[in-house]
Amino acid sequence: MGVKGNIFLIGPMGVGKSTIGRVLAKIMNLRFFDSDQEIESNSGADIPWIFDVEGESGFRERERKMISLLCKRQDIVLATGGGVILAKQNRQALCSNGTVVYLTAPIEKLVDRTKKDKNRPLLQTNDPEGKIIELFKARNHLYKKTADIVIDTTGKNPQVVANEIQRLVQKTEGKF
Repeated sequence: MGVKGNIFLIGPMGVGKSTIGRVLAKIMNLRFFDSDQEIESNSGADIPWIFDVEGESGFRERERKMISLLCKRQDIVLATGGGVILAKQNRQALCSNGTVVYLTAPIEKLVDRTKKDKNRPLLQTNDPEGKIIELFKARNHLYKKTADIVIDTTGKNPQVVANEIQRLVQKTEGKF
């Protein structure tokens, strides 16, 4: 498939990037990676610990290095963290090494999917819903600007979304 055979999933936390990515990789016979999991296994520490010790800037630096490494691979599906698009370097690496798919969902769904998750440091606040809204407003334009394809996941199971991505990528042969 070549480098453009890579599919990178971006979008807010809780949209289903990892779940959909695993299904997509399986049906397209590609290898699956989750950038947050790769950061954790590479550093030997979980994301909340990295945030506690190094702050968000330390985490973002680790993320930038991991995205750079992962984008050099071929024939992969990569589920990225919600804030990956904040760094211009990440956006450029994703855009030049594969097809970027922005998965989106209504704020209420994102809140519902993330409300009990203690592994999301940015949501460890008195107002997680307000934080999700704030992050979405700050990042949505970057998601749209970076994406080759935008898919609303509302009311769709992971298999349906993965099939939709596969169809769109194969239709364009990964060329945007």
